[in-house]
Amino acid sequence: IALPLAEAADAGAVGEGALLGAYSFDTYKETAQTNGAAKSRNGKAPVADVVLLGGKPRDRAYKAAIERATAVSEELNRARDLINTPPNDLNPAAFAAVAQDAAKAHGLKVQVLDEKALAKGGYGGILGVGSGSASAPRLVKVSYTSPKAKKHLALVGKGITYDSGGISLKPAGHNETMKCDMSGAAAVFAAVVAAARLGLEVNVTGWLALAENMPSGSATRPGDVLRMFSGKTVEVLNTDAEGRLVLADALWAASQEKPDAIVDVATLTGAMMLALGSRTFGIMANDDAFRTAVHEAAEEVGEEAWPMPLPEHLRKGMDSPVADIANMGERMGGGLVAGLFLREFVGEGITWAHLDIAGPAFNEQGPFGYTPKGGTGSAVRTLVRLAELTAAGDLG
Repeated sequence: IALPLAEAADAGAVGEGALLGAYSFDTYKETAQTNGAAKSRNGKAPVADVVLLGGKPRDRAYKAAIERATAVSEELNRARDLINTPPNDLNPAAFAAVAQDAAKAHGLKVQVLDEKALAKGGYGGILGVGSGSASAPRLVKVSYTSPKAKKHLALVGKGITYDSGGISLKPAGHNETMKCDMSGAAAVFAAVVAAARLGLEVNVTGWLALAENMPSGSATRPGDVLRMFSGKTVEVLNTDAEGRLVLADALWAASQEKPDAIVDVATLTGAMMLALGSRTFGIMANDDAFRTAVHEAAEEVGEEAWPMPLPEHLRKGMDSPVADIANMGERMGGGLVAGLFLREFVGEGITWAHLDIAGPAFNEQGPFGYTPKGGTGSAVRTLVRLAELTAAGDLG
């Protein structure tokens, strides 16, 4: 690829674009060998090698830029692979196993809470969502620790490996892409591994709240009350508003470690798609300056995002006559209502931001730019940039 590479950052940008644009998910397609390269029978083989002309390979800055582009892109593509994997092959236990394998490869610490540990710990949100499925839920903690770290960034990801809506079943036409409802957890997982590969001087902990939301005789019903890990009770008015329930438990778990900041990522609401379309994610926060910083980080790495408010008057709509809070509120402004719900489960005094990636996480249209059809890896680059800024002391 012959493009102007006047600075190291140019080489990094071109390398990142090439690596992301060459992505192909052919795991489940019959392939043929063509000149030694795997080729899908209904397509052509992706680019295998990329050479950047005009760079300075012996220059330390250029080399670092390419190494960064490689690490971030490979982990983003790992997130895409997870999102594209069908739910019969990626249930909560399988996702946890992927995290364990990556931990061994990259020197990370991993802790997996199974259904017994979740019940013992009182994680009523995650257990409630997963109670209708034959595949039990998991809460996975993946930790990267730097000996030079002065800050701790916690990342929390929604990991619904398949979302049928539960008893509040989704209508026909809304189920086919629901394997992507774990895109937030995939982004968090990829970002932690990328931070380790880059050797960032910051502690980064990822919390993957994994469950499958299915209807059955054991499923949570509308009207049930769940006692969350924080001790608060939640009246479930709609079982298809399940992401906020698993995130609530994970946010409170993350809060117990008193990190400098928490960022959660989730394909949370259709309302956010109505507000911002299919290529832009919304950012909410309990601190305006932090929300701005997250927005600027997203813009810097090329991810479309927009700051959204948390109007206090919408909180009243979640008042419940039988519990501390309901999992549904006013229909109008539903994406903001979800953010207000999550804020209830963030520890006091902890800076927090919520990224609703419902729109850009899964591309149902044709490829554009370096974005493929299917899983996109939305928010991975923003999270990595936030980790870099935290390490440099420029965030939080």
